[in-house]
Amino acid sequence: MTSPKTAPAAPDARTIAAVSATVSAAVLLALVLPLPDALAQGFPSRPIRLLIPASPGGPADIVARIVAQNYGEAIGQPLVADNRAGAGGGIGAEIVARSQPDGYTVMISHSGPLAIEPLRQSKPSYDPLRDFTALSLVAEQAYVLIVHPSVQAKTVQELVALARARPGKMNFASGGPGTGIHMAAELFNLVAGLKVVHVPYKGAGPGMAALIGGEVDLMFNGISSALPQVRAGKLRALAMAGTKRSNLLPDLPTLQEAGFKYDTSGWYGFVGPAGLPKPIVARLHEAVVKTLATTEVRDRFSAQGIDGIGSTPAAFATFLREEMAKWRKVITASGLKGD
Repeated sequence: MTSPKTAPAAPDARTIAAVSATVSAAVLLALVLPLPDALAQGFPSRPIRLLIPASPGGPADIVARIVAQNYGEAIGQPLVADNRAGAGGGIGAEIVARSQPDGYTVMISHSGPLAIEPLRQSKPSYDPLRDFTALSLVAEQAYVLIVHPSVQAKTVQELVALARARPGKMNFASGGPGTGIHMAAELFNLVAGLKVVHVPYKGAGPGMAALIGGEVDLMFNGISSALPQVRAGKLRALAMAGTKRSNLLPDLPTLQEAGFKYDTSGWYGFVGPAGLPKPIVARLHEAVVKTLATTEVRDRFSAQGIDGIGSTPAAFATFLREEMAKWRKVITASGLKGD
């Protein structure tokens, strides 16, 4: 008769504890230690969606598209541009703020959605400092004060005299409430003591079309958008908004030269949603540095009066806080709280 098999001895408590500790340590090492390397090496493995919170043809769109092609080459995947204008750029910004923090949705934004529009709202749908990961300041370009040729002013002083004689009768276009070019005009109203009325459009491109068509009297816009229309005689440039003249319009004075304490310009920054892993932040930032260093991008920027900048993520986050503080004062002084 066959003897019954003897059951294996049960492991004692010390053996179980030792095995459990070994397995736990191995799992932790597998999950934690290789993760940054894996993310850095595997990203990106598919195209990246590039939100542009502005209409096609405006200064933010021009900057984003100059950057996009070379950036795709630098990072190894194409950037798919997605223009989402409206709400001062807030529509596109909210999409990014609510996206997965995996690096596959990013944004090149103008100042509106990142430093202005949320300050105007009593209940903003996102927080620029809390809901985004700052990646880099990308570029800056001077604003130009431009008027329709029918406006009887060929200098800033003549425009100011005309507007003061007709308070509330003249108007200016913008790319929407809370955009940088809107605030540039409101700041001019403030420092010059004017009451030029704001007429918002769904993007800087439509605003420019309205100005060319004579629907509005004047506008502040980036030099990259304004210059072709000025050279074609469709618009008249009166002044540069920054502290120095542009080599593209060397005879055009600045507003400071015209006697006004005024200095603002358009800037464009690169962000992703909050919570981006550090290896992905590093990879995205590295591609910005490479892109801005290319001859093609430098030449295209220079031809349109745009200065490529670049910054560390930390420096850009500090810059955002400073810009928000600056525009908060203007919004309060001008009574520009939004809807």
